[in-house]
Amino acid sequence: MDSAIFKIDDVTGIYSDQFNEEDAWKIGFATARFLPALLHGFDRGQTNGRAICVGRDMRTHSETLAKALIEGITSAGIDVIDIGMNDTPFIYFAVNHLNTCGGIQVTASHNPAKYNGFKVSGPGAKPVGEDTGLKDIQHIAMSLLHTKGKPTGTVQKVDLAEEYKKHVLKFLLPKLRKLKIAIDASNGMAGKMVPALFSGLGLKIIELNFKHDGTFKHDPNPLVEGSLTELKATVVQNKCDLGVCFDGDADRLMMVDETGRTIGCDLMTALMAGYFLKKEPKSTIVYDLRSSRVVAEEIIKYGGTPRRERVGHAFMKKAMRDSHAIFGGELSGHFYYRDNFCADSGMITFVHMLNIISQSDVPISELANPLRRYSQSGEMNFQVEDKKAKMDELAKRYRDGQVDWLDGVTVGFKDWWFNCRPSNTEPLLRLTVEAKTPEMLQEKLKEIESILGSPVHHEAPKPQEQPAKKAGKKKSADK
Repeated sequence: MDSAIFKIDDVTGIYSDQFNEEDAWKIGFATARFLPALLHGFDRGQTNGRAICVGRDMRTHSETLAKALIEGITSAGIDVIDIGMNDTPFIYFAVNHLNTCGGIQVTASHNPAKYNGFKVSGPGAKPVGEDTGLKDIQHIAMSLLHTKGKPTGTVQKVDLAEEYKKHVLKFLLPKLRKLKIAIDASNGMAGKMVPALFSGLGLKIIELNFKHDGTFKHDPNPLVEGSLTELKATVVQNKCDLGVCFDGDADRLMMVDETGRTIGCDLMTALMAGYFLKKEPKSTIVYDLRSSRVVAEEIIKYGGTPRRERVGHAFMKKAMRDSHAIFGGELSGHFYYRDNFCADSGMITFVHMLNIISQSDVPISELANPLRRYSQSGEMNFQVEDKKAKMDELAKRYRDGQVDWLDGVTVGFKDWWFNCRPSNTEPLLRLTVEAKTPEMLQEKLKEIESILGSPVHHEAPKPQEQPAKKAGKKKSADK
């Protein structure tokens, strides 16, 4: 077993090259030994501590990996509830709905088809990452010398499709506008979930890449701007009200407005902040520190409490629980909801955006454009061997600003700010810069690049610039 498959938040690697069914068995066995111990603090009378939910995505090797994983779990004496092929947020629902001691989703999320992996959750669907048990699971799994054992746990296949649909659609307003929406499923799990959840609601949906056979027409990562090309063209050509692109396991999404322009995920957070705060004034809303200043400004504008947090779903979910936040948004396209077990969901995000659009009588662009008050770089990557030294150099160079080290180094000035944080797995620093004007943005990028060097690649959305002054009512697509 290659130890490199154990990441900060999950297990991910190239199938057969880095891990296989034997490794899946060992990880299943190890997880079954670990998860029941997390029940401390939970009411064992109300929790099925002898069972783990297992789900999978549509990748060609997910079914055999899930089978081996299940055999490993049952060989450790723990029962399995097999929920079948569904999106990743389904596993969070199942763990809570069935009160199990945790769940494992077989998926490699937005990675290419040759990858696969596991997302592990504990009781209440709390994430199990490097600092919350994944290292323990790795230690147990890598110490196993064989995959032999007599399964004493049981396996039960359970269909929760109707219960899940009720859960997702309970957030939907009773009256929707008659909307035309282009949806790109990225050949992933949205190809199953969108028809199952949203058919019969009066929406006119143009389906793109709904076939889910484990192959991908484009990168199943909507943060890569090239993944949105087909969606944008479809929205403009068909005069759609909105375009939506899901990632491979459908826990994340990106949106484009009716002109084909990308709506940054931090702008979506800002847009949804007002929506949630109108329902529950004075609530806390969590956002990751790469997000535009407009997010905190909108939260304060509507009387809420902004909570700035580290990047990553484990930190976001913990912050949600600690602060009893109603909602949280991350620049990566993960959106978290108190009433969804503080977990993220692409489908529930889609529901809330349908509500926001239906409550308005203007195009989505007119809701988003006032939030484009600043110019943003997106997240840029720089190859750096001594990451700490370079961050220290940046902190020293810009010591006149407000400096903090919540996640990497962040420095704020009146008219601009930046965050530079280290990759946990590569010799990379990730830089985000925002400024009051496009000219200032380019000036500050040039300054910082004189310290970090040239960016090696740029997978975030294209830089957001302030919209041009309105000349009239008519909107035109970006070229």
